[in-house]
Amino acid sequence: MIDSKVVVVKGSPPPPSHIPFLLLFTPFSKKKGRKEERERERRIRMDNVNLLCDELLSEILQRLLPSSSSSFSLVCKRWLSLHRANKTSLSIRLNSSNSSSFSTFLSRYPSLSSLSLIPDSSTLFHLHSHSDSLLFSVSSHCLNLRQFRFLLGPVSPSSLLSLSPQTLTSLTITSLQPFSFQFLPFFPSLKHLSLLDCRPSSNPNSPQNPNSTQNPNSTQNPDSTQNPYSTQNPNSTQNPNSQPDFDLPLETLSLTGIPAGDLGMGWLWRNCTKLRKLQLRGCEGTGDGEGFSSLIQCLCGLRELELRTCRSIADILLFLIAEHCNSLTYLLLYDGGSRDGLLWFITHCRSRSSLRGLDLRLPLDLDDDHISAVAENFRGLLSIRLQSCCLVTGHGLKLLGPAISGSLEELVLINCDAIEREPGLLTSLGQNLGRLRKLDLSYNDMLLDRELGSMLVSCGNLIEIKLRGCGGLTVNAMVSMLQSCKLLEIIDIMQCHGISSESIELFVLNSPRLSWILVEESKVSDAAKNWALRKVIQIG
Repeated sequence: MIDSKVVVVKGSPPPPSHIPFLLLFTPFSKKKGRKEERERERRIRMDNVNLLCDELLSEILQRLLPSSSSSFSLVCKRWLSLHRANKTSLSIRLNSSNSSSFSTFLSRYPSLSSLSLIPDSSTLFHLHSHSDSLLFSVSSHCLNLRQFRFLLGPVSPSSLLSLSPQTLTSLTITSLQPFSFQFLPFFPSLKHLSLLDCRPSSNPNSPQNPNSTQNPNSTQNPDSTQNPYSTQNPNSTQNPNSQPDFDLPLETLSLTGIPAGDLGMGWLWRNCTKLRKLQLRGCEGTGDGEGFSSLIQCLCGLRELELRTCRSIADILLFLIAEHCNSLTYLLLYDGGSRDGLLWFITHCRSRSSLRGLDLRLPLDLDDDHISAVAENFRGLLSIRLQSCCLVTGHGLKLLGPAISGSLEELVLINCDAIEREPGLLTSLGQNLGRLRKLDLSYNDMLLDRELGSMLVSCGNLIEIKLRGCGGLTVNAMVSMLQSCKLLEIIDIMQCHGISSESIELFVLNSPRLSWILVEESKVSDAAKNWALRKVIQIG
């Protein structure tokens, strides 16, 4: 009979304490046999899977979650090849070391419908001279491209014709050299166009642009493209306003940095009659000289207008929208405009019955008169967003509640001085906003627990709350949200230094419908992570 005590042979190390006693006497041959048996079973399973045809494996791959598809490619070379062949979206960061093998790399992804090419900032200048050759590689391997972002530097309009003109629906490019939109008629399916720099490199009326990146050896012939205006040269630098009109399919147009003066953009405005969304950033003009008659034609059917840092043209655009547009549903105005121009727009807008969203960041140009006019004229608003509006007081904000209480679903007051200056403001607002679904009070550092809690008592339908940067909140605010917001799904409490890890653990455990919590990872305890995993709550 074997003694229960372990006999240690002289000169041998003692047995590890964590290994069961009987396991010490398991023959090595049995251990090896079990390992070989498990390996044999694994190989049999793999062989059975490999009997599946490529089409069936591809179907399985398409049904996998995105987080699992990357693991799929690590199994074997065949699965890696299938993973690449079925991938439809790709974002690539290029630098001088990998740009030379770009064409070979892209040939492994024949099914791409969405592609983004982003430069490494250290080699941006190097990639400028290769723009046309990179575009040619894209056109050679991506035959079904629908969405394309090319941020590697200026491109020539003629080089864009090498892409898939019949299928491309969305195009984002850095700049055009020479500056011309005459390539657009060759893209009958293009709905979204974004140009990040509208400053021409030289005089747009010059016969030749010395900074153009067009390949001098290029043999691209626009006549070969089926188009009503196929005899038109997309690189032409003659006055674009003299070119024939063409009803462009564009619905979304985003332009940045339009300088003052005439760039011949009247042709573009005149032919964007289907435009529904216009975004302008850092623009000093409209590219059509002193005239705005062409611009009016594309504003009539506009539904969304976003103006960021366009002070010199904001007033005239608001005037034209108020006079000629009947269907505007959303207006964003950041850092531009005048008090009188904005007030005139609010009181004379023909779209007052259709406007549903208003987003304003005007620190020194928005006051109580504007808020009062909004309450009186835009009673159908679903969303109002106010950021850093220093001149707006609590009196002006209180006028909003009764006026739009029956419709408002989103209220955003970011860095709002009135919250700090006037205690009880949020309580008054909450009493009239029972239908509120989204609330954003970010970067109100002096916001206190009792102020937030008194508002939430009246806002039981909230599904999203953002409190980022509210350093005055503590665990009491978390308790108030648990008690009053039973429908809450998303919460942002990043940079809330008064909220501890214990309160986050309590919130994750007791919130019934929470699906996403944004908080610093250092505040999330292991217990909170386990509960989030069980309840399928995303932490980020």
